[in-house]
Amino acid sequence: MFRINSDIGIDLGTANVLVSVRGKGIVIKEPTVVAIDKSSGKVIAVGSQARRMLGRTPGDIVAIRPLRDGVIADYDVTEKMLRYFIDKAGGRKFFFKPRVMVCIPSGVTGVEERAVKQAAVQAGARQAFVIEEPLAAALGAGLDISQPGGTMVVDIGGGTTDVAVLSLGGIVHSLSLRVGGDKFDENIVRYIRREFNLAIGERTAEEIKMHIADACPGEDPEGSMRVRGRDLVDGLPKEITVTGRHVYDAIKENLASVVGAVKEVLEHTPPELAADIVDKGIVLTGGGALLHNMDKLLARETGVNCFLADDPLSCVAIGTSRALTMLKALNTQQKRRLIRKAIRQKIYAG
Repeated sequence: MFRINSDIGIDLGTANVLVSVRGKGIVIKEPTVVAIDKSSGKVIAVGSQARRMLGRTPGDIVAIRPLRDGVIADYDVTEKMLRYFIDKAGGRKFFFKPRVMVCIPSGVTGVEERAVKQAAVQAGARQAFVIEEPLAAALGAGLDISQPGGTMVVDIGGGTTDVAVLSLGGIVHSLSLRVGGDKFDENIVRYIRREFNLAIGERTAEEIKMHIADACPGEDPEGSMRVRGRDLVDGLPKEITVTGRHVYDAIKENLASVVGAVKEVLEHTPPELAADIVDKGIVLTGGGALLHNMDKLLARETGVNCFLADDPLSCVAIGTSRALTMLKALNTQQKRRLIRKAIRQKIYAG
């Protein structure tokens, strides 16, 4: 039974929404997809049921993803989706509304941050807070970031990749890149269209990525997959064989962007913290971290050991729920960070 202090943490991801309830852990894990009746605006389905409709709906129903690149692309649909998930988690079954913590990419603007808070309140939250994804990921992975020692987290989500160095409960340096699992899927779709004249959908591209993609293949990548789609020449159904080399060629530019972001953050990390990171290694979280050999790729390119968190997919959601018990400390760190930012801007302005 929910009490007056019921807390809900939401990982509002581009690809998936995970909801964590204080004392219960992860209670919801659903795709970030909503099916809408275009004529009435009524929600037909949310989550897994709506995802099955992607690319298969009749003319009067549209299945959409209300978030793009980690931020809200359709505010009204996002609010309806959040209301559904809060209700499903039990947050509105009793008189008192829950406090809700929602994660955001580290590079969002003030307008995008306010939109997330407002959507959560409109969806039924008593109070709405936000936390940056790398910080939530570190908390969810069980890392001790309260001590004066450097910890590096790379969170590869559906819409964004967040790279951050953490110390004393706050972010020392971070970089948010709008490249993630969805970009991998899009590039696989484009590659197959260009090389094979075959049109495939998002779901097929995601299945290809999950089954045969390799971030660090050898000279002869293993794995192949039969793929069906529509021939762009004659418009008829067609089946082809896609290999691991094809998939790597499709996503290698995105992989290079992720590696570049990690290197850039390391270059801006203070020497003492960099030494700590060499000792501790780099922690990978998020669904994109599950791409085969992603840890091996980053370790090879940076020279620093990399390892997956115990539950990469759930780290951010668990961290958002835990953060509600640490609001005072997090607010203090956020104020200090804003002060440091203002001082730097003043110095640069002369």
